[in-house]
Amino acid sequence: MKLTTATETITDLSAIRHYFHQHPELSSQEYQTTALIKAYLADLGYTIITPEALQTGVIAEIGPEDAQHTVALRADIDALPIQEQTNLDFASENAGTMHACGHDFHLTSLLGAAEKIKENADKLTVKVRLIFQPAEETHVGAEQVIASGGLEGVDVIVGYHNHPNLPVGQISVGNGGRNAAVDQFAVKLTGVGGHAAKPHENIDPILALASTVTALQSIVSRSLDPYRQSVLSVTHIEGGQTWNVIPDSTWFEGTIRTFGDHDRERAKEKFYQIINGQAATYDVSAEIEWIPGPPVLENDPILTDILAENIQYHANLVNFPPSAGGEDFAFYTSKVPSVFAEIGSGGNSGLHHSDLVLDDAGLETAITWYYQSVLRLQDYFAEKGEEA
Repeated sequence: MKLTTATETITDLSAIRHYFHQHPELSSQEYQTTALIKAYLADLGYTIITPEALQTGVIAEIGPEDAQHTVALRADIDALPIQEQTNLDFASENAGTMHACGHDFHLTSLLGAAEKIKENADKLTVKVRLIFQPAEETHVGAEQVIASGGLEGVDVIVGYHNHPNLPVGQISVGNGGRNAAVDQFAVKLTGVGGHAAKPHENIDPILALASTVTALQSIVSRSLDPYRQSVLSVTHIEGGQTWNVIPDSTWFEGTIRTFGDHDRERAKEKFYQIINGQAATYDVSAEIEWIPGPPVLENDPILTDILAENIQYHANLVNFPPSAGGEDFAFYTSKVPSVFAEIGSGGNSGLHHSDLVLDDAGLETAITWYYQSVLRLQDYFAEKGEEA
């Protein structure tokens, strides 16, 4: 398929989103998606500047060559390993792969914003860099963009995530920490298996696992500040093969979400203490795999207030609470001033659900967010220049 530019209505953009929804690609495998985006932007007249180190994803620019400032707009493009169950006429054709997080919504809205920016290119006093980022779901895409040099020269970066629980037309732009720091863990407990009728002759890793999972909940309830949001969830357990045999080993994995460096470090410290303490109590050995993810997503306080004040004239500004969900846009926020919003997509379900259906009408608010952010930020830089 070759996407046509010069879309004029949300109906046209809906067709584009439906195509991407129908042909989702997993993290770091977004080859067709990348090719279509690249061709679309080239047709519009954007300069493609994707670093060679990026195997998927697209970075493009437009604006005056002598511009003193660069505003980046980011959308993620990857899908999830989920079997779609929506019965849509544009449901995923790729078995076991679905845009269940709405990244098709994100990338389509940035394409729509790209058209609007191009149509008004004569008004630009800043360079606009579009970042169609791969591999958000595996939390490696933003770091790949940064490592490849894709963020070099950027003064501020703007992004958003669709929110199915917000009605179409609503947008939340909040200050401070908006998404939690994410850490992933996996633990293997090894004992000595044997007959279930003779537990005294064995070392039972299932008993150790059950006690350990319960003990881990004390990290949030007793070791972290109750005034700061945090959560620990054990989500996957494996152990044993039949009813009358104690297994040699058990295994579990899960995640910890925190909203501050101290809590993040404290949670990891207590996690290791509890695992090793429980292992000693039940005479099992413990192997811990700790996988750090994105940091806290921190919105720049000054720019967030400026863009929030501006967007209220173009959308229904609401105050939605921060989320314990992870978002690798957070890696950008630790490098340059950033503003990340939540935009209503009027969904029927939650993110990462196999039956999630989003309302295309929400694309208009997302396009407005991108475009108005560019206009307001270039005014902001002009005002700063005059003050200097």
